[in-house]
Amino acid sequence: MQKPAQHTLGHALHWVHEGQAVAIATVTGTWGSSPRPAGSCMVMAANGRVEGSVSGGCVESDVMHTAQQIMAGAAPAVLDYGVSSARAWEVGLACGGRLEVMVEAIQSPACPTGTWPLETLEQVCALMAARRPAALLRTLDAAHHRVLATLPDGGLDKAPDHTPHDPALTEATERALATGRGLLAPDSTGQDWFVQPLLPPPRLLIVGAVHIAQHLARLAALTGFDPIVVDPREALATTERFPGLIPGQTLVTEWPDEALPALGIDSTTALVTLTHDAKLDDPTLETALGSPAFYIGALGSRKTQASRLERLHQLGYPPEALARIRGPVGLAIGAVGAEEIALSILADIVAVRRNGPLATRRGWETP
Repeated sequence: MQKPAQHTLGHALHWVHEGQAVAIATVTGTWGSSPRPAGSCMVMAANGRVEGSVSGGCVESDVMHTAQQIMAGAAPAVLDYGVSSARAWEVGLACGGRLEVMVEAIQSPACPTGTWPLETLEQVCALMAARRPAALLRTLDAAHHRVLATLPDGGLDKAPDHTPHDPALTEATERALATGRGLLAPDSTGQDWFVQPLLPPPRLLIVGAVHIAQHLARLAALTGFDPIVVDPREALATTERFPGLIPGQTLVTEWPDEALPALGIDSTTALVTLTHDAKLDDPTLETALGSPAFYIGALGSRKTQASRLERLHQLGYPPEALARIRGPVGLAIGAVGAEEIALSILADIVAVRRNGPLATRRGWETP
């Protein structure tokens, strides 16, 4: 349960390598109260295996039926579900929204009629494994597929054949990557493309392999985060206490000031320290403050937090930098026990990531 989250497309590649015919359904347009954003996808194998969703349950059965037909040789299709169509009522999308779903099959020995090139899927999965943001671009007739990957400076990599990028699609790709939402955009000739951003899953770096960390790592994985636990105390950082984490990769027994720089903290990373030990907490927070991490939290009482901030202030950190450290960590939900404390921490992380109201009203402000 605590292993790094596998993107939906990773399941598709795994099933293809097993010899299965595989289809992929992608939300290419939403209007009104549709429950899943554009770019959401669901993968289906001919043997009935399914991962992901396109509507949260409303239209999945109908999409799966179409996917089976496409894996059997039918042409790719764009399905339109809306309140004005009888089909929407039949499949359950009667909540006032509209949804467009593109369904196509992966071209493979098990499905030679597929339109999605296998090498494109392999390229996408390799980029995601490397945590390198990219975008998948497709025409709605499934005739053309293109991958645009980012460079370390944030620009877009050259096309494999070194042809210039279409300026209109470059702008649309940059917009999709910035918002994290798929969009339809015309190229310079007027041909419509669907631009699907493929961003690395958020990570949660947990310093301190304590009891709370066991529950926090499990909850993080269930919420779509890749958890990594760091603690030099080998008696605590064990696979027995953190099943599914990989020693040396996601279960690291090094000192934080050595481990964290090597892990590459980026803007999709949240970091929480749970040790109550200044020898571990302070180097962790110094590293975090010098990074673009979107969340920094530290366990402890108000008194502990005040002492922690004073030590860091003496080291030269200004108030605006110290304000990034959320302590006491978590939402003030009256949590009792490791499980509830872990829940309060993860809820706070989600609130910050989604810019929710509780990100600024955590409940610790009153004495």
